[in-house]
Amino acid sequence: MSDQLKRLIDEQNTVWQRMTDIREAATTGNRDMTAEERTNWDQAEARLTQVSDDIERLERFAKLEKIDRSQVVVATGAKEERKDEGAEREQRYGAAFNSYLRRGMSGLDGDAQQLLMQRFESRDQGTQNDSLGGYLVPDEFRNTVTETMKAYGGLLAVCTVITTSTGADLPWPTNDDTGNEGEFLAENTQLGSTDMLFGQRKLLAHTVNSKIVRVAIQLLQDSAFDLNSWLPRKLGERIGRRAARAWAQGTGIDQPEGITTSVATGATGTGTISSGAAYAYNDMVDLEHSVDPAYRPRARYVLADSALKHFRKLKDTQGRPLWVPIPAPGFPSTLNGYEYTVDNSMPVVAANSKSVAFGDFKAGYLVRQVQGVQAIRLTERYADYLQVGFLGFSRLDGKVDDASALRLLVSPAS
Repeated sequence: MSDQLKRLIDEQNTVWQRMTDIREAATTGNRDMTAEERTNWDQAEARLTQVSDDIERLERFAKLEKIDRSQVVVATGAKEERKDEGAEREQRYGAAFNSYLRRGMSGLDGDAQQLLMQRFESRDQGTQNDSLGGYLVPDEFRNTVTETMKAYGGLLAVCTVITTSTGADLPWPTNDDTGNEGEFLAENTQLGSTDMLFGQRKLLAHTVNSKIVRVAIQLLQDSAFDLNSWLPRKLGERIGRRAARAWAQGTGIDQPEGITTSVATGATGTGTISSGAAYAYNDMVDLEHSVDPAYRPRARYVLADSALKHFRKLKDTQGRPLWVPIPAPGFPSTLNGYEYTVDNSMPVVAANSKSVAFGDFKAGYLVRQVQGVQAIRLTERYADYLQVGFLGFSRLDGKVDDASALRLLVSPAS
């Protein structure tokens, strides 16, 4: 744990204790807060929000992981290269790709051009053109894009993710056997039978792009400019924001199937939005118990920050806050005893919005990513601005896997 993170956690707990003392002083005296106490409370709450956001930001980036190669599904029949030859080839490809980003194809020698062309995929026409074709990015570039996507879409870090080598349709079996159970038998009695019923869903590979990112030619010529880090993160931010919104709210038509459009409602808020308390403690209890107990040991909340703001004001029937900040280094903040993930791609709190999801997201939602992230260099389009355009695109999908594992909390109508 970094010194900065430890300092922020200590400050968070100190501020939280200050707010607790203010509340207990008013409660013990059976009175409302004084004007001074309200001012101190508001200042402490503002600082707590700022510190909590900084902690979540640091933890989110600290937990970013590389793609798990063991989950890659090879969908072609090609033989694997030997590991040493593959690693050397990837290193040479990475160097060629970096030179291509900075100088274009005309700035590469024949071997580097040939290396790129071997992975060339043209999406626009049959001719190979530097301004229109796309080139598969090297592993480190793709991993940086993926890591940045995780940072901008909290859902991606808590659901099940599979990575495939191609974008071919991927049939996915489904099964819900929670309604079946075994049986006791008397002697000399024939065994009963209940067939296992399987369904099937198909994971596709929808294309999402970053839109064009323009870079000054002077920066590309400056060797001190870390293009290999800056560009994939910028592309990852844009792709990540759009993909995250689709995983949360997607229609399933030419884009992923979003959680809020496909998961059943577990509870409806009984508070009022205008009061800043759209939800009540009982609403959380109803939501949690709408999910089968078999899923609750791994359950968590996924919600928009606007919904978290409402929950942070709630108390249980004993007057204890439902939101508990980090109690000690290494322990997460919780809502009513469950961990939570803030994903601002979830709808904001509004009349009848679905801003909160609860359940086992590993079992409930499946994301499919295709390894073949591509980047296109637009050499001529912005030449009169002394700029080069870059465009990244990726193929992915997302679908509800086990519908019983997740439920939604709907905001009140007003």
